[in-house]
Amino acid sequence: MVTCYLRYVIDPYKLAEFERYGKMWIPLVEKHGGRHHGYFLPSEGASNVALAMFSFPSLAAYEAYRVKSMQDADCQAAFKYADDTRCIVSYERSFFRPVFE
Repeated sequence: MVTCYLRYVIDPYKLAEFERYGKMWIPLVEKHGGRHHGYFLPSEGASNVALAMFSFPSLAAYEAYRVKSMQDADCQAAFKYADDTRCIVSYERSFFRPVFE
């Protein structure tokens, strides 16, 4: 299993737009074989940082999802929504593997 960790720098004045964006992606990740662990929005501290995490059975499965997302109309609509609203300033993506024992 591999977990994708996304750290977003968001426009704090567009928090509602970013939340809508996150709600668009949760079912899309699930649709393409992933397990979404949610979006985490600012509460205390920095008002312009948000997080998201989702897992796939393997890095190859994640890469297949990325290819499929480029051809999926709903995914493309979510990308366009972020571009149109400019709620995301930047983001970084990292991958982790779990250790349970």
